[in-house]
Amino acid sequence: MLVDSHANLHGEAYEEDLDAVLDRAREAGVGTIVAICCRLAEFEDVLGVAENRPNIWATIGQHPHHAKDRPDVSADWLVETAAHPKVIAIGETGLDRHYNYSPEDQQVESFLAHVDAARRTSLPIVIHCRESDDLMADLLEQEMAKGPFKALLHSYTGGSDLARRAAALGAYFSVNGIASFKNATDVRDVIRDEMPDDRILIETDCPYLAPVPMRGRRNEPAYLPHVAAALAQAKGWSVEEAAWRSTEAFFALFGKAQRPSDAAA
Repeated sequence: MLVDSHANLHGEAYEEDLDAVLDRAREAGVGTIVAICCRLAEFEDVLGVAENRPNIWATIGQHPHHAKDRPDVSADWLVETAAHPKVIAIGETGLDRHYNYSPEDQQVESFLAHVDAARRTSLPIVIHCRESDDLMADLLEQEMAKGPFKALLHSYTGGSDLARRAAALGAYFSVNGIASFKNATDVRDVIRDEMPDDRILIETDCPYLAPVPMRGRRNEPAYLPHVAAALAQAKGWSVEEAAWRSTEAFFALFGKAQRPSDAAA
């Protein structure tokens, strides 16, 4: 069974047909989904998607776009909230210099609070990084020196230098539909050359970034097999190997998540 390690299921995109979306995911072989929290004000909505569904899990975090909304977010609050049995990760958090919707100093401060929470809870931190490779690599090295934590660079489209530096720190990576895009040669090169075979996950990042051949549609977890196929092509694996490796990597990283047979018990 495949794992969609990053899905945005709580918003307007699915408010009319979420149950049907999840049914299609199961039919496509997606056995586990992580519902991502990007705004602290929406955490209860994210949790609502996961709470009564045994194979859906949640995160708690603040996307860098929204760092300005809660500049006072503390590691203590994140740690307390992450104690919920359905919360398996800290994030999404990170840096985004493309849009700069929040000032960079607030993005960094928020990110460091999330890192502290990840370190203290032993939960992985889900990291967004856009046009911030050097600063992110510096912060990861600086923070890892203070004490180890588990890190996932999600929807990775960054350069080879950040990938190498993050991999040296033990970080994991996740691949999304961009890997299937015709012009994403650089992304596939980094997947092939820099991402450790046993530390690659797959995701849809739905409702965004639908993979080929679904590009242009609302993305959903049922399209995850196309991401697995893109990963397989980039790595020179069979689709079955890509599915197995990405699933094993997910459960190695997200230790609080139960496999589907255990979660349903």
